[in-house]
Order: sequence, then structure tokens, then C-alpha cells
Amino acid sequence: MCIMAMAWNAHPRWRLILIGNRDELHARPAAPLARWEQPNHLIAGRDLLSGGTWLGVSEQGRAAIVTNLRGYGDPRPDRASRGALVTDLLAGSEAAALDDFNPFNLILLDPNQAHFLTNRPAPLRTELTPGLYGLSNGMLDAPWPKTLALKSALLDWLMAGAATPLALFDALRSENLTHAGIAPDTPSDVPAEALISPIFIRNPTYGTRCSTIIAIDMQGHGTITERRFDPEGTQTGESSFSFAWPAADK
Repeated sequence: MCIMAMAWNAHPRWRLILIGNRDELHARPAAPLARWEQPNHLIAGRDLLSGGTWLGVSEQGRAAIVTNLRGYGDPRPDRASRGALVTDLLAGSEAAALDDFNPFNLILLDPNQAHFLTNRPAPLRTELTPGLYGLSNGMLDAPWPKTLALKSALLDWLMAGAATPLALFDALRSENLTHAGIAPDTPSDVPAEALISPIFIRNPTYGTRCSTIIAIDMQGHGTITERRFDPEGTQTGESSFSFAWPAADK
């Protein structure tokens, strides 16, 4: 994923609302959101090049999302797949040594806790308090214009009643360039990406491949919905699954 906003225990109805776009080369093959055969409690898309995923949920009570972290040079092909790290964490495995991976940000959630993990400038795992968060290819809550815009849209939705999570797809389709916030210190490592990119990137080579919304209420009832797009930005498909998380500790 390349941008996401998340409300964690920030609304009386919703335990988690997580919205995000995956920006990637259109030539990189991927499978749509689906229930996996192994592990069979996982619902996620799949990167067919590395075999992992960028975002998913587990019916055992986990959710995870990863973004690349720019500013540390080109990724090294000899390092382990960041998508495999997401898959392992969703499956309940212990995280491998964070230094084994190219630079990343990762958010891992269960019914009781949310954690932020990164490996630059040094390995870090920290618990997140209830609140509203935004993440792109910088550090957590870095005030990049598109991150601020997506957080603002999520906050507006929460304040307006938070009734229909799928309405947040409108925010994920925004191609507006805002001047609020601080632009990234380092340019993208993808030449085709705009220097200051919108939330939704329409580009024939590198752009928004899919948008995803995860919504889990306080009783643990959840849905995950993915919309997919072609290089022209036209929607090509949608997948949605319901699931249930175990009850949170009181």
C-alpha cells in the first residue's frame, strides 16, 4: 500500500476503520482480494511476484498493512519480501528480524491492540493509542499533503455519523493536489510517480491498482472490500467479504 488512513477505537460504533490505496507498477501481477486456501483464515490480495500481500485480515483476529518507506535508496533484491512479512504476521507467526527487509512501515492490529512497526532508521515496534492515523511512504503521521487530505476525509466521515463505510471510496478516488502540509523530503523512487502525488494516481505505468476498506464494529463484525483499477483509472472489479473477530478483552 502507498497511502492509508485509520481510525482505531475512535468511534463508539467502530473498532477499526482502515482505508487505503495500493500504488504499484501496472505490469506487476496480482490476484484479487480472496479467501486463501492456506492459511484458510486469511482474506487478502496476493502479489503474484513475491507471493505475499500488502494488506489483509485474519478471522483469527488480526489485520495488517505495509507501505514502502522512501529515503533509503533503491530496494535490494536480495532482501526478504515485505509482503511475506505481512502474510506471516497475519498467520500469527513471530516477526522475522526487521533488518532482513527493505525499508517499510507496517501496522498490525488485533481485537485489543494496534502496533506500528518500521525498520528505518532503526527497528521499532510501538503500541498505538486509540485515535486517527495516516501513513504513506514516510514515517507514521508525516504531514504529507495527500496523507492529511485522506485523514481529513476520514475524520469528516466519522463526524458526519459514520454510517456507511463504502462511502469512503470517494475519498480514495480523489485526484486533487492539495497544498496543505509538507511535501516529502525525498522524491519517489518510482520515476513515473508525480513529485507531489494525489491520493489516487492515474498513470499508465505506475498508479493506483486497488482501493480497500476494512470496517470492524465493536462486536467484531467486519467487512473488507476491494475495488480494482486499470492503467486508465477505470474500475475493473470489486470483491467484498464478511468476517468476524474474536471478542476484545474487557
